[in-house]
Amino acid sequence: MKTRVLGQTGMEIAPIVFGGNVFGWTIDEAASFDVLDAFVDHGFDAIDTADVYSAWAPGNTGGESETIIGRWLRARPGMRGKVKIFTKVGSDLGAPGKKGLSRRWIIEAVEDSLTRLGIERIDLYFSHWPDPATPYEETLGAYATLLEQGKIRSVGASNLDAAQLGEALHVAERTGLPRYQVLQPEYNLYDRAGFEGALRDLCLREGLGVVTYYSLASGFLTGKYRTENDFGQSRRGEGIGKYLTPRGMRCLAALDEVAGRHQATDAEVALAWLIAKEGVTAPIASATKRAHVESFARAATLGLGAEDLALLDEASRP
Repeated sequence: MKTRVLGQTGMEIAPIVFGGNVFGWTIDEAASFDVLDAFVDHGFDAIDTADVYSAWAPGNTGGESETIIGRWLRARPGMRGKVKIFTKVGSDLGAPGKKGLSRRWIIEAVEDSLTRLGIERIDLYFSHWPDPATPYEETLGAYATLLEQGKIRSVGASNLDAAQLGEALHVAERTGLPRYQVLQPEYNLYDRAGFEGALRDLCLREGLGVVTYYSLASGFLTGKYRTENDFGQSRRGEGIGKYLTPRGMRCLAALDEVAGRHQATDAEVALAWLIAKEGVTAPIASATKRAHVESFARAATLGLGAEDLALLDEASRP
C-alpha cells in the first residue's frame, strides 16, 4: 500500500489509521485482536489510542484500549516492528491530578501508557486537549525530556484551534523546545469548518501532518442512520441526532450518488474524500469487524474524480 509522509516526524504511514477507541467498549479483546490482524493484513500500519479510552464505558476506568493493544502486540511476535503506535495524554482520568498537560502528569502518564502498551517507545504522543492552566513551555519541556529519554519518537496535538497551535509553534521556535509535528482535528464531510481555513493553512505552511478523528461523523457518513428510528443500530447511535439536518441529508444524497458511480459504499467514499483533501495525511477510522477493515482497503484505493469531489464539496458546504 502506498504510504504518506507524516509531517516532519520521519515516519510514513498508510492512508488510514485505526481508531482504538472501540477496544474494551464496543468490541471485546478477542474481536479487537481479529480486526487488528485484518488491519495489518491489508497493509495498514498505524493505530491511534489514548490513555482515557474507554473510560466512558460502564465498569471501565481508562487504559482499556492501550491494554488490549499491548496484549495483541505481545501475542504477535514481530508485530511491533510493523505498526506505529499513537496515544494521547491530558484527558481527565477521574482521579486527583490525573489530567492536563503539566510536566508532572505527562512524565507519570507516559510510564502508565508504556506499561499498558508493553512497548519501550511511543511513536507519536499527543496532547489530547488544550490545558489553559499549563504554559506551553512546561508541556513542551516535558516532551523534550521524553524525547531525550527515548520514550517517545515524536509529538502532536489534538483539538487545538489555529491561534492555539500557532502560539505553541511560536513558543517552540522561541525556546528551542520540540514543536508539535502532527495535528489531530475533528474533520469529516459534515464537520468541515473547524479545520478548513486558518487551521489547515497553518498546518500546510508549517509542514504538519494531519490525522483526522470522527472521520465518519460517529457513523453518520456510513449512511446507516437516516431517521431517528435508525439510532438503535449501535451503541453510538444516540449521538447521531445532530447530523439529521437538511445539510446532513444533502451529504448522504451526494455520498449515495458518488458511491453508485464507483460501486462503493458511502463510508468508503467519505474516507476517500478525506484522503483526497489537501493537508490531510490520513483519516482515523474505527472497525468492529473484519468487513469494516476490508472496506478501509477499498477506500484507500478509491480514486475520486474532480466531478465527485465537487459534488461532495458543494453538498456539504457549511
